[in-house]
Amino acid sequence: MEDTLLVVNCGSSSLKLALYDRQMHCLANALAERLGSSDAFGRLDANDQRHQVEIPAPGDHDAALAALIRQLRTLQLLQGQPRAVGHRVVHGGESFTDAARITPEVIDAIERCAALAPLHNPVNLVGIRATQALFPEVPQVAVFDTAFHQSLPEHAYLYALPQRFYQEWGVRRYGFHGTSHQFMAGEASRILDKPLSETSIISAHLGNGCSITAIRDGQSVDTSMGLTPLEGLVMGTRSGDLDPGLFEFLGGKGLSPAEINRLLNQDSGLLGLSGETNDMRTLTELAANGHRQADLAIEVFCFRLARYVGAMTASLNQLDALVFTGGIGENSALVRARTVAHLQLLGLRLDNNHNDRHGRDNQHHIEHADSRFPILVIPTNEERVIAQSALNHS
Repeated sequence: MEDTLLVVNCGSSSLKLALYDRQMHCLANALAERLGSSDAFGRLDANDQRHQVEIPAPGDHDAALAALIRQLRTLQLLQGQPRAVGHRVVHGGESFTDAARITPEVIDAIERCAALAPLHNPVNLVGIRATQALFPEVPQVAVFDTAFHQSLPEHAYLYALPQRFYQEWGVRRYGFHGTSHQFMAGEASRILDKPLSETSIISAHLGNGCSITAIRDGQSVDTSMGLTPLEGLVMGTRSGDLDPGLFEFLGGKGLSPAEINRLLNQDSGLLGLSGETNDMRTLTELAANGHRQADLAIEVFCFRLARYVGAMTASLNQLDALVFTGGIGENSALVRARTVAHLQLLGLRLDNNHNDRHGRDNQHHIEHADSRFPILVIPTNEERVIAQSALNHS
């Protein structure tokens, strides 16, 4: 086997791959989309070049994986077998506090958690089985979105429900985006020149899915997502927090449970508020041109985020930095500015020039000299965390 590490992230109609060497340098990124349809397609980026990849019939995950691996071999990026394969798995329940080498017992545990993540875990298993078939002798490692949050204290993860719901059915807050928040803790520790065990930050992962986490002394102690990825912040198409009484109200209006579930997960959030799109870039352009609903969607998004920043401070003894990451967090100066504007009582203040530069060119700090706490922009790299975990557990 050669010293490369393959990262697999399997979605319902997509497949992402990344190839790393042992020094954690990314050699290639690949993506296949529209899987399960006749117009499935793929691409692979390596050495500053993009290669289109044909996905042969039937255009499923197995076909996509094989096609992308063939392209890696054609480009001589992968010549033998990878040293290990790391898989993103969304839900590990309480069974996993760290990544785990995949065994039949681990697969059984992932299947048991499928009831908690019915849209994610089953398709994660599709990716695992397809990769096992392609590389039967290679160690496979599962890296769980929920694992980093298993350090949450009871008072942070329990819902105010009868205890039997937790004891018998596992109803509790689990949290997600754990690999991203874990990466933020490590990067903030490096940038601030503090030991990880002494680093405390508020990490805001903002993309189509959004979550915020309080990290105290390098460990997750509170987070916004709960039993499912629906709880918490306003997201691209997800509502985030709402009054549970809404379910009965909407049921009385004739909506079925399935219709309500679809509404809250696919038709709400930025899309529902704006009536236009879930894309923050498009919303920003619309708002700049006077589109009131787009501007309102951005304001609701930022206010709810700021409110959660304040809530996260309840779990910290100190604050070393507020950190923005994810597609929106890294790239939207408007979102960062509007969010921080709501946090004057905490003494947070942006430097507009640094903020407009998006914290790039290794200049992660965007706070004003008068800000009580540092404010950082750090690009996330979940694939690198998965690759490192695959190496560590192989």
